[in-house]
Amino acid sequence: MGRVIEVVFSLAALIVAAPLLLAAMAAVSLESAGGPFYRARRVGLRGREFRMWKLRTMRTAAQGMGPITGHRDARVTRLGGVLRKCKVDELPQFLNVLAGEMTLVGPRPESPEIVARYTAEQRRILDVKPGITGKAQLISDDESETIPEQVDPLEYYIEHLMPRKVSVDLEYLSRRTAWTDVQILWGTAGLLLRALRRGGERPGVRASAIEGGAR
Repeated sequence: MGRVIEVVFSLAALIVAAPLLLAAMAAVSLESAGGPFYRARRVGLRGREFRMWKLRTMRTAAQGMGPITGHRDARVTRLGGVLRKCKVDELPQFLNVLAGEMTLVGPRPESPEIVARYTAEQRRILDVKPGITGKAQLISDDESETIPEQVDPLEYYIEHLMPRKVSVDLEYLSRRTAWTDVQILWGTAGLLLRALRRGGERPGVRASAIEGGAR
């Protein structure tokens, strides 16, 4: 997808979402101490590390305790659970697209701790820019709900969830075209609508994905 199209799309998305973002930012700051944003460490194109913008969904003191949230993770605030269900916490990542660090469609970026465990084959995923959405997200957008409560979330994710995600994205990239990217964006729009509908459910019953990467 062309750079000009990505910039125009991202600017339009941020303008349209501005009222929702401003309201969410105020609510996050009022609910718990700390600013409204969380800048997650992620690995992008050719292994370069960058900071991915997200609305903060965890208590500030808990953000350095691991990149994966598990089932019923106590670190996620009540409002944070709602923002994750609705995917609103991901909207600031259009800023990363404007900065050239991410693209609209591509593999979701992972934290350095996870990328350090990649095999040589899996590291091929770093040959392209990470995206706001991708094929793996359409197949399973709430996969962290499958993480059992009595396990290490990071180890479980790396052993059971991450390999399948990378495999799906690598297969998709092997046959990627502009049209397939458009199809992913269209599918993501439907996913967001479903997420907004279920956003009114009681938060905290199940954890969402990582404070960044397991989505």
